[in-house]
Amino acid sequence: MNKENKLVPGLPPGFEDRWDKKILLKKKLLKAIEKNFIRFGAEALETPSFEIAENIGSFLAEDEANPMSDVFSFKDGDKNITLRYDLSSPLARFYAQNNQELPSIFKRYQIQNVFRNEKAGNGRYREFMQADFDIVGNVNPAQANAELCNLISSTLTDCGLKKDQFTINVSNRKIVQGLINDLKISEEKQTKVIRAIDKLYKPGFGLRGVEDLLKKERKDQSGAITKGADLNNDQAARILNFLKIKDLEELKKTLKNPLSQQGIKELEDIFEVLGYGSNLNQVKTNFTIVRGLSYYDSFIVETNLNFKVTNNKGKEIELGSICSGGSYAKLISRFRGVDVPGTGISFGVDRLLFALMQINQIQIEEQKPVLVCVMDEKYLKNYYEIVDQLRDNNINAEVFLDTKKNLGKQLDSANKRGLTVAIICGENEFNDNNLTIKNLRGVKGENNQTIPKLKLINEIKKLI
Repeated sequence: MNKENKLVPGLPPGFEDRWDKKILLKKKLLKAIEKNFIRFGAEALETPSFEIAENIGSFLAEDEANPMSDVFSFKDGDKNITLRYDLSSPLARFYAQNNQELPSIFKRYQIQNVFRNEKAGNGRYREFMQADFDIVGNVNPAQANAELCNLISSTLTDCGLKKDQFTINVSNRKIVQGLINDLKISEEKQTKVIRAIDKLYKPGFGLRGVEDLLKKERKDQSGAITKGADLNNDQAARILNFLKIKDLEELKKTLKNPLSQQGIKELEDIFEVLGYGSNLNQVKTNFTIVRGLSYYDSFIVETNLNFKVTNNKGKEIELGSICSGGSYAKLISRFRGVDVPGTGISFGVDRLLFALMQINQIQIEEQKPVLVCVMDEKYLKNYYEIVDQLRDNNINAEVFLDTKKNLGKQLDSANKRGLTVAIICGENEFNDNNLTIKNLRGVKGENNQTIPKLKLINEIKKLI
């Protein structure tokens, strides 16, 4: 192939290869997450990567003229199909399709990749794994939502985090919705208002950025302009003052709208139930979280890490929530015509992985294979007998696959792969029914031992 025609290896932005330690840590996280999902009573569900576009709706896009701009959609005959952007919308479709066969209170968990056609970077991906836990049906909301908080805490501690390394922030959409109703903000502006508030803690925003989005427009550092909600000065000021309130009691005195009061009472009920367990101090109120997805209508939760995270260039970044969610009633009613309450959370597995790769406190159990070196091709059958013996005793093992390489190159390869043990057997060892074990992490000159073949398994287990 001519040099001019050579392909340049690379990935599109927002996609990532994962291997070695990152894969091992991800598997550990997934094991802890799934274990907790099952422990809290959920059953597994898988749905296809593609859904009929109109079935999952368009809840992400901020471009009103192009409501599917933030998802990957394709023409499929006379239908449009879309790569799922979350796992909640497919759950709603599945529940509506199968509700007659499901229990009255349906707990499901789902761990699959989702896809978003949005700007990537700083722990944000265009393909990433989510792990969802949802409860669908008529339940006591305080119990169900307190249970979600308990699940978040249990799962993250099982993933290896300490309780002071994360905070579970909760609020209720009814609180801000009551304020919006009091301010007589028109329905077509309400989604813009919610999404403006949701950006408060995103890099480059703060109260000033939110104010710009509540009013006419916001211009970012690149000069790009985002159209705002076009509120008047009084409406914007009332919302900004609301965002400064931190205390539940102060909020109760400030917001008198019945819907806001209802949201406050629902939060108090959750904290009462949390008080029956051990996670009360892990959960905090944060009235600035509203969740940008429009199908949430009451309880909302976001979980944030309490330690600093940097990007690949070493620059400190705002990672965002590692587990979020909330309650919804209208998501399933799009199919069934009647409201079906649901509530759930979603762990951003790859975002959590991105953060945990930066702290050296989570032990990864990894058993590298024992390498059986090939000293002479005529003993190949004997080498495979050794490998079979090791594997039969649950010890990972392999024979070196290039019989032309000398011992030095075989050991160099083993060191490059981070292997810990090599077995060396030549004519002398086989004649004496012995094996030589080399501890690749041992002190030079003291890292070889020749043992009777019968003692192989016991001696190997001491080294791995």
